[in-house]
Amino acid sequence: METPTTLVGGAVLVVFGSALLLWCAVELRLRHRLRRYGAPATAQVVADRDRTDAMDSSPLLSYSVDAAGGFVEAGLGTVHELHPDPLGHLVLARPRGHTPLRRPPQLAVGAAVQVAYDPSRPERVVLAAHQELPSLPADLFWALLGTSALAGGLSLLALALR
Repeated sequence: METPTTLVGGAVLVVFGSALLLWCAVELRLRHRLRRYGAPATAQVVADRDRTDAMDSSPLLSYSVDAAGGFVEAGLGTVHELHPDPLGHLVLARPRGHTPLRRPPQLAVGAAVQVAYDPSRPERVVLAAHQELPSLPADLFWALLGTSALAGGLSLLALALR
């Protein structure tokens, strides 16, 4: 390769790899912090309203939070209609860190799951640690991709600057 192409390719790979590794670290830290310090709640998996949203492998969760930042247990029965809780408000959100290709059977519509959310931003939610479906393979994939891109970019830059 020519030197300008090698420099540009190396710089692009270094930026992409660094950004991906930074995103992985921030996402893992956020999920760990929410599981450790977040407010616990029982959420219910609800049906997606739009057909395109239904293709998302991460389920849409419904849970109630009170205005003071605490939590209100959601009912464990099947959700047929969403009604706001008189003690707080109903939050619809998708959990972070859930990226399998297909939605697992444990997260079928109507299932009750334990979650932890950020009281200051209730839309930030993760599945509780004991509810956690294996996200390690996806986390390792993204970290490996970021590391590979960074290593390839640094190799190209070293080759060009040699």
